[in-house]
Formats: sequence, C-alpha cells, structure tokens
Amino acid sequence: MAQKIANNGGPDRPARNVGSRKRARAFPKGRQLDVEALREVRELLGSRPRRPDFLIEFLHLIQDRYHYLSAAHLRALGDEMRLPQAAVYEVATFYSHFDVVKEGETPPPSTTIRVCDSITCELKGAEALLAALKAKTNPSEVRVLRAPCMGRCDTAPVCEIGHLHVDHATPRSVEAVLRSGDREPEIPPYQNLADYLAAGGYSVLESCRSGRRDFDQIVSELLDAGLRGLGGAGFPTGRKWKIVRGYPAPRLMTINGDEGEPGTFKDRFYLEREPHRMFEGALIAAWAVEAETIYLYMRDEYPAVLHILAEEIAALEDAGIIRKGQIELRRGAGAYICGEESAMIESIEGKRGYPRNRPPYIAEVGLFGRPTLNQNVETLYWVPEILAKGAKWFADQGINGAKGPRSWSVSGRVKKPGVILAPAGVTARELIERAGGMEEGHIFKAYLPGGASGGILPASLADLPLDFGTLDKYGSFVGSHAIVVFSDGDDIAAVVLNLLRFFKDESCGQCTPCRVGCDKAVALLETREWDAELLNELAQAMRDASICGLGQAAPNAFITALEHFTDEPARTEAAGQRGSRIDTRLDESASE
Repeated sequence: MAQKIANNGGPDRPARNVGSRKRARAFPKGRQLDVEALREVRELLGSRPRRPDFLIEFLHLIQDRYHYLSAAHLRALGDEMRLPQAAVYEVATFYSHFDVVKEGETPPPSTTIRVCDSITCELKGAEALLAALKAKTNPSEVRVLRAPCMGRCDTAPVCEIGHLHVDHATPRSVEAVLRSGDREPEIPPYQNLADYLAAGGYSVLESCRSGRRDFDQIVSELLDAGLRGLGGAGFPTGRKWKIVRGYPAPRLMTINGDEGEPGTFKDRFYLEREPHRMFEGALIAAWAVEAETIYLYMRDEYPAVLHILAEEIAALEDAGIIRKGQIELRRGAGAYICGEESAMIESIEGKRGYPRNRPPYIAEVGLFGRPTLNQNVETLYWVPEILAKGAKWFADQGINGAKGPRSWSVSGRVKKPGVILAPAGVTARELIERAGGMEEGHIFKAYLPGGASGGILPASLADLPLDFGTLDKYGSFVGSHAIVVFSDGDDIAAVVLNLLRFFKDESCGQCTPCRVGCDKAVALLETREWDAELLNELAQAMRDASICGLGQAAPNAFITALEHFTDEPARTEAAGQRGSRIDTRLDESASE
C-alpha cells in the first residue's frame, strides 16, 4: 500500500475550520488609496523632494488648494511620501490651520473669518465683533472662528478673511471685504534687495566672507554691545555663537519667526519694512558658526511677511549672495507652542510641535540631530548695525544700567499703539508717554510687561526699569517686550481669565502638568471667589513639572494678580463670562 502523507487537506489530517473559513479580503484593511486623490496630490507636489520634513509644507499645499484636508488626500499624501497614515494624520490634526475632513463629514465653506480674541483685541471689542459676524453671516457660506493673537495688536480689533487681514475691524468693514472677494494679503511697500544694496547693505557680510573680520572679533563685539536674544529668553548672543561653534560640524541654523506671544508684533513690523537687515544678520551668524543651511520658520498668521521673505530669498539666490537652498523658508500652521525653540525644530522636521526634554540642548543636538544656532528676528536685525557702528554705539543707547535699544510692542489703552524704539531700561510709564498717553477717559491701572507670559503689574510699579532680570522679584519679566496697558475701566479678573484661556487652548498637551494645569486654572478662575491657596499650589506644580516655558509661565498672570490686586472688586461671577467688562467701549463699533 502506498504510504499516506499527512497534510492539511489529506484524509488523515483535515484542514482546520474548513467549514467556517472566511473568504479572503478583496482589499487589505484600512482606508484605501484613491487614484484620483493621488493624482491631485502628485500634481500639487510637482518635482519637490518627498522628504518627511516637508510634510507640513505639503499639507499647506492641499489646504490652500481645497480649503480642507480630505481623508483621501491624507491617504494619498502618506502613500506618496512613504509615511504611515497615522503619522500624516497626527501632524495634520495637531495644527489649528489645517481642517481634516473624514468620509461622510461636511467640508468647511471656502471662506473662513478668524477673529482674534487675544487680550488687546478683546479690550477693543473682539467679543462683540465675533457675535455680530456670526449673526450676519450664513454658516454654510462663511465660517467664523475664534483665533489667538495675530500679531496686529496695534490695529485691534483684527480679523483675517482667508489670508487678508482687516485692521480696526467692524461688521461693516468685514462685510465690505467679503463682498469684494479679496482673500490674499496686501503687500506693504518695503526695502527690497536692490534698495538695500544701494544703501550699502551686505557690506558687513562681505567683510566677514573676505576675511577682513574673524570669528573672535565678531563675538567680542557682540558681547561688549550687550546684544541678547530678543525673543524672550535674553541669552547673550555672542556667548551662544561660541557654544554652537564649539560643537562638531556639520551645523545648522534656525530663525524663530513664530511671534505668537499675545501683545507682540515687533518682528512683523521690521520684516514688512526692512527684511534684508535680518537676512544680513542671519548670514553673518551662519558664517560665524559655519552653519550649512538656515531654516527660517515663519508663522502662518503673517501671510504678507511670508510673501516678502519668499520673494527676497529668491532675489538673494539670483544675485549670487546665497546659494540655492541655503535659506529654507518654512511655514507654521497655527501653533503658539512652536515659538519654543525645540518645538519649532520638531515642526521644521515635519512633526507635531512637541517641546523636547533637555538636556541635550539644541546647541548640541538640534535640527536633524545636528548642533543648531537658533536666533530671534530682532536679534539678527541688530547684528549688521553693531558690527558696522561698534559695540559702544549700541550699548550706550541703554539707560538705568541696561545696554542697547529695544523694540517695544505697545498696545492696549494708549492713544498711539505701535512699535516704539526706546532704550533698554525704559519704564512702562515712559513708554505710555511715547505712545501718546492714555486714551481719553482712561486712567492707567495696570500693564503686562512681557505679553501673556510676563505677569501683570500695577501702575504703582510702572517706574521700574524694564530689562532682563529687573522684574524677577515681582514675579514678572519683560520676555518679548510686549507692553499691554490697562485702565481703570478694565476688569483685572477678566484680563487674567483671557490669558489663561489662551494658554489652555495653546497647550500642546504633551505633559500633564501643563495640559491639566491650564484647564484647572481656567476652572478655578471662573469661580465667584478665587481660591488663592489652591491657585498657588497649582502654580507650583506647573512650574516644577512642566516640560517647557508655556506651562512654567502660564501661572504668572494669576499669581501676580493675586499679589498686586488683592483689593480688586471684580473677582465675581462676572469674571466667568467671556469679555465680562472688557469690551464695553466697543459696542458702538461692533453694532454697525
């Protein structure tokens, strides 16, 4: 008899579950690739390299074309970039300027109005404006959203229609823009490359490249001048350059243009007028630390600036001042946390803007794992002037023991808000005078010396010199040099609640002390009476355990308010209402 060979189909060993075996799937699990969506994505991407760090740039391309991100396009983008769907989805849903629409969901209308509700705009009537716009627009045609600070506090209240900003916005002016069909930014007149070269621009850079200046000489000049990081941290610039230069090559450089601190707009002011002073400073810095490439990260809320920078980078390449690709412009997507340098680096790499644990610091392990020099826009703006005119010229402009001039963003209850160039060490009272004084009918009551993060101080402390370190004992700091002025008509409790709602909305959610702490703070501040003991305990936990400066600085507003405004009668149930007593002056404009 022939030997029987046992197998799954043989009589001695029948196949398992033959009777219940399911038919094989026609397609694999998960969302399937849509061929038409893939064609559309490939058309948008063109010949651009499919590098993972371009993910956010490519999401912008799709969002700009279709006004939202469909599930089919996200699937196609992942396929084209060889990225998992989960990786594409988690990035797209992290940033507020991307609208992810799944199958069966209704896409948003093609027109979106974003109304700024940060502190200066709320002072000027943002709540009434928001309510009026929602009442007057058809939600199927126009979407009206709240939005954080747009960096236009000098023209509050502000809204953005598409990519076009409406300054001093009223329902009537917004309606006129809607009817016009204009959605692209207005480009202000500015000093282009030809104008800058005619005025002697890039001569300092040339002196560096030609060998007439050396690294040690430049660093010494910057240290003597007292130039510091003007994005908020205030780290000595020359010292930072030495640290980065001390790590092994290859090195990179980043420029942090994510000016998202409420009350801050100085960087936008300069970039819309003199972009090449910043570019020359950046190229000098890159030369000094031998950085191969400069990555310029600019917030999406500055569409006019993004246009200007793209135009002038191309002009620099055409003129041979930089090689093609030496400066890469990267566009943010609506995330305040990306103002933190390591979160910004994560975003440049095409990821969610999660701050990194430190050490290592980015000077050692930064962008793409390389030693990285990161600088603020205004810091770089001063570099060519200091090297051309000398450290003494710059340092002597400071007063009260401080060094150098500073650009102060001044807004709130002043007659002439704007960027004011004044000495480091100037006082808040002097800045109010330079801004034309208080608005008619308003008496100076309080001020933010450093935007939303810097705490709130009373008018009795308005004669303190403003500089890094001078306000520490009052629980405050100058940070990004954003001065927001309040009057006797403003409710301090409502101001503080506005600031904490901002931090709650903008927390990236990575660490529990910040994510839960900001949420808990808002809940406590909305109560009729503030629990000072519990708020102080919460603040300590957030400061001790948060990964980055957002969670560490968020409590400053309510802690300084508790210390300096103990007699404030406004901590009532009214403080729990959005806009409670903040925008009473604006009912007239908002009711047009």
